[in-house]
Amino acid sequence: MTINESAWFKSSHSDTEGAECVEVAFPWLKSSHSGGAGGECVEIAASPHAVHIRDSKRTNGPQLAVPTTAWADFINHCR
Repeated sequence: MTINESAWFKSSHSDTEGAECVEVAFPWLKSSHSGGAGGECVEIAASPHAVHIRDSKRTNGPQLAVPTTAWADFINHCR
């Protein structure tokens, strides 16, 4: 996997008015199975409690977040 960009996540302690906001960045990592032509690319950004998954061709599109335990089970099953 290669580092692409960072995923920014707002603190759950931030209010809706924007006061006392803290954001944390985790790098998006591209699958080593992704080709250089940009086809069928999957990226992940791992945080302490979840792994965020997205289509690298749609960086502003939908993302899926799964608990780290579920991600570990998935990876172990694929081996």
